Amino acid sequence: MPPSLRLTAKLLMSVNEKLVLALPKGRILKEVMPLVRKAGIEPEAAFDDDSARQLRFATNCENVEIIRVRSFDVATFVAFGAAHLGVVGTDVLMEFDYPEIYAPLDLDIGHCYVAVAEPKELVGADDPSTWSHVRVATKYPEITRKYFAARGVQAECIKLAGALELAPGLGLCRRIVDLVSTGSTLKANGLVEVERIADITSRLAVNRAAWKTRPDEVGHWINQFREAINGAAS
Repeated sequence: MPPSLRLTAKLLMSVNEKLVLALPKGRILKEVMPLVRKAGIEPEAAFDDDSARQLRFATNCENVEIIRVRSFDVATFVAFGAAHLGVVGTDVLMEFDYPEIYAPLDLDIGHCYVAVAEPKELVGADDPSTWSHVRVATKYPEITRKYFAARGVQAECIKLAGALELAPGLGLCRRIVDLVSTGSTLKANGLVEVERIADITSRLAVNRAAWKTRPDEVGHWINQFREAINGAAS
């Protein structure tokens, strides 16, 4: 991280005296909340109110707050020190590769994978081992480039935030790289998975500077989450 960004992170750490836990919106939030509660953190009532617009919540722990943000943004909040801990998918960690983030715990939730997919009409005549250049729509350009570069394939990445399945049918590209859970969305849009890039789960992420400056607090919550995971597995 550049020096100016490290300074920003330190300033944010000094502003946020309370420990801030960043959680992702959407499906993973529902999966992670049982672990959060088993770890001993209970958010205020507004957290479970679907009509509430607030994004920052008090908890039963006086020195802990929760923020709720987009999954991709959790890593940014943690890396820059605006949040001290967060729940982040390994897809996001791989894409941004922030050196200021340490991810000590696999939470064993959010199981899915990153895959290459193409229209089913191409599959019979297409051999991925012969690719030398691919044009791909994805929200993971870094993961995509690194994966294909390791195979000696040049990847031209078109970054999209969503609706990737539309790209091949509208002539934007022939292939996509996306997160796959059940594969039903691919199938519904006439696409077939042809290569699996990486298996994904969600991890507890920690800002390295926070761990150094507040080791007792951060270490306590790492242990609490570890016990919650072990309890869920037993």
